[in-house]
Amino acid sequence: MSSEPDGVKPSVNGLTSAAAARLLDEIGPNELRVKSEKPAWRLLVAQFNSPVIWMLFAACVVSTLVGEVLDAAAIGTIVVINGLVGFFQEYRAEKAVIALRAMTAPRARVIRDGRTQAIAAAAVVPGDLLSLEAGDVVAADARLLEANVLSAMEAALTGESTPVTKTAQPGVPNAPLAQRSDHVFAGTVIATGTGFAQIIATGMHTELGRIAGMLAAATDESTPLQTRLGVLSRRLMIICLGIVIAVAALGWRQGLTGMDLLLPAISLAVAAVPEGLPAIVTIALAVGMQRMAARHALVRRLTAVETLGCATVICTDKTGTLTTGIMAVREVWGQDHLRVLETAVGCSDAELSLDEQGGIGDPTEVAIVVAAAKRSIRLIEIEAERPRASVYPFDADRKCMSIYRMDGILYAKGAVEAISERATVIPPGAGEAAADMAARGLRVLAIAIGRVDRETDLELIGLLGIADPPRTEAIDAIARAKAAGIRTVMITGDHELTAHAIAQEMGILQPGQAAEDVVHARATPEDKLRIVQEWKSRGEVVAMTGDGVNDAPALREAHIGIAMGRTGTEVTREAADIVLADDNFATIVAAIEEGRSIFENIRKSTAYLVAGNMAELAVVFVGAALGFPTLLLPIHLLWINLVTDGLPALALVTDRGTSTVMSRPPRPVHEQILGGPEWRHILLAGAIQMICVMGIFLWARDTRDLDEARNLAFSVLVFGELLRAFSARDPDRPFWEVGLFSNMKLLLIVVASLLAQLAIHHMPATQEIFQISALSLADCALSLGVGALPLLVLEVEKLVRRRFP
Repeated sequence: MSSEPDGVKPSVNGLTSAAAARLLDEIGPNELRVKSEKPAWRLLVAQFNSPVIWMLFAACVVSTLVGEVLDAAAIGTIVVINGLVGFFQEYRAEKAVIALRAMTAPRARVIRDGRTQAIAAAAVVPGDLLSLEAGDVVAADARLLEANVLSAMEAALTGESTPVTKTAQPGVPNAPLAQRSDHVFAGTVIATGTGFAQIIATGMHTELGRIAGMLAAATDESTPLQTRLGVLSRRLMIICLGIVIAVAALGWRQGLTGMDLLLPAISLAVAAVPEGLPAIVTIALAVGMQRMAARHALVRRLTAVETLGCATVICTDKTGTLTTGIMAVREVWGQDHLRVLETAVGCSDAELSLDEQGGIGDPTEVAIVVAAAKRSIRLIEIEAERPRASVYPFDADRKCMSIYRMDGILYAKGAVEAISERATVIPPGAGEAAADMAARGLRVLAIAIGRVDRETDLELIGLLGIADPPRTEAIDAIARAKAAGIRTVMITGDHELTAHAIAQEMGILQPGQAAEDVVHARATPEDKLRIVQEWKSRGEVVAMTGDGVNDAPALREAHIGIAMGRTGTEVTREAADIVLADDNFATIVAAIEEGRSIFENIRKSTAYLVAGNMAELAVVFVGAALGFPTLLLPIHLLWINLVTDGLPALALVTDRGTSTVMSRPPRPVHEQILGGPEWRHILLAGAIQMICVMGIFLWARDTRDLDEARNLAFSVLVFGELLRAFSARDPDRPFWEVGLFSNMKLLLIVVASLLAQLAIHHMPATQEIFQISALSLADCALSLGVGALPLLVLEVEKLVRRRFP
């Protein structure tokens, strides 16, 4: 809690410049120490911190040591390209967030040496006297010495959506932050009135700084995708090492030595290493990042997109996220609605904007003048026709305000109880209507008129129900999230009645449901952090949204932190993984949909890639076990992995999500990228491919020489892998139902790769590099026919599985 600075006494003249300079030197500038920007080199190094990358580096080193420089160069190139893609995506995101930053309060007006001075907010010190007026951003925590109709918007700090009335009257010591009416706080905005306040805390000692300091205690955890990739990589490494050792042992028992022994082992290592996996994951996340940017979401970390796809709970702020963040007249009660609005406008000071969609002044009065303007009632016309004679401004004691005009009418508005005490005429049902509005979370204003220039003998003519209305698209998004098995939890600094009413209207709180499960009102920063931690302790994947500094610790603690780009503070954006450019809850649900689609694409692309590697492993292993000469050279396997496997896999990850992606519950947090169904598919596809390749090799070996047999085996494996990519698009539907032309990238890549395979068989330079020969027209047809068999078998298996589930 902020406290009075030792040795600093209030003075109408303020501090002297010398005293201020001394304090600034002792205490330091009035700035927040937020998380420092990651240097570019750290972003780059982070791209290579992966077991798969380490495995690729190991294969690269081994290939270099045994003289296979071309293989090593190809592997190294893929690793570097993959790292650069990830680096540039995250670097661009970091720079975009930096561009969003703005100083909390760039300038402040203080009294020093007996006169008012405008200085940099960073230069204010405890003891300075702040001069405050409507529109000012408060530079530091301060105790009010004078307050004239002063109110402040404290939503960024407390979550309270309406202006808080301020007074110089000392408050209750150690009161909760939202109830300290005699203080103003750094980062909040003065809504109305004027005042003077003495600064009592600056920088990290302010309430804003205290919350920023809590970020250091929050943990950075591995995302679900990173965890799954780590598990998959370790499994593949174990499989690779085991088979390499087994083949080397078989060769040694057969009396092989030197390169004759090492070549099959190196071939297996190249076959087993999924060179395309890091690129697939990076491209999938980058594509998702670009799609989200088009939907107003800036993704700061690539893995954040997929992690959202695992979300089971969304903890969301209310003001500005579920609601518009702009107060509006939701309901008018009274016999004559036009008269009620005209009277309310006649007792307002807000200025209507030119487009009549907003204004300047107290948010409640802005809501009134906007609602009235829609019915052709404008304050500027009232002022011209009925000028003011006297004004009784609002204060916290009277809880009302009034303006007496030259037409002899007193226009008044205020709290229901305050107006009722001064009214002699109250229409039937007014009390019940006010209670009903309040129970539904509306802020109720009583509107009255009088016939004399004082607030007595009033006639209550109507009521206005004012609130921050919900976004209609957010209501739909919450329903979509619920259908997808995702729970929405609202955390707000607003009053309990308001919070419950909005939660019911949004569909978050259902009839008969315990409110404490999904609605948390008057929440402090510590409460928000605790709520996120409780959901995490239950094994839930938590997304947390917010815009105020009070949300930042919870954003950092959550699996995925989502900050508001328009209204969010600098500290909040620093803590977030995703920044919403439109501050819209519906964008979060769109991000979840994108995340689920990305995981589907990563899963099917990985299954396709590993199935191809398994086929290559099986061919080399079975050939070595049967004592055959090396069927496929390392350069052949590298070509298959990087070109005929890798490129189609990259096209697969650009697929759009299926229409059912948001009708299924969230994936279990520990579900692996490759589960039981995927491994069964991998083994089936690998076995069929191996049978086709071994079959063509054995047939050609009996009728032709070894080079021609190897030539055919190589081409059949390439053609088979390319054509099988069409089957990989959907695990349940055959490719003709998915649509051959619905992913033109894949179709073009497959056709181009088929032509490239034919080209390397007929170009002298590539014939020498790959140690292959030309294919006759008959051999081309034979290779394509045999290569198409795995595709046909897999599609038939889908139809059988559909018929006999």
